[in-house]
Amino acid sequence: MSAANSQLPPRYLRTPEAARFLGLSGRTLEKHRTYGTGPRYCKLGGRVVYRLEDLVAWVELGLKASTSDPGIGQVLPAKRHAAILLANAGQPRR
Repeated sequence: MSAANSQLPPRYLRTPEAARFLGLSGRTLEKHRTYGTGPRYCKLGGRVVYRLEDLVAWVELGLKASTSDPGIGQVLPAKRHAAILLANAGQPRR
């Protein structure tokens, strides 16, 4: 990131904009929120917004150099996953 870019305020995208940025449907992004498999987001009143840097970080979890490269993380499909359910089991609901 250049010095000029570090001076810009964070850019927030609503779900339709974020979905277009990622090349996904808005419904897929909503499912990722429901299952906890998607990018980080913020709630502003009743609105959901995504920081551009969080969208990029989520995409980069799936970054690989080859088919045999384990990468640094994994972007899961937008569905229920047992590991996520177990990790969230002890957390209070909001």
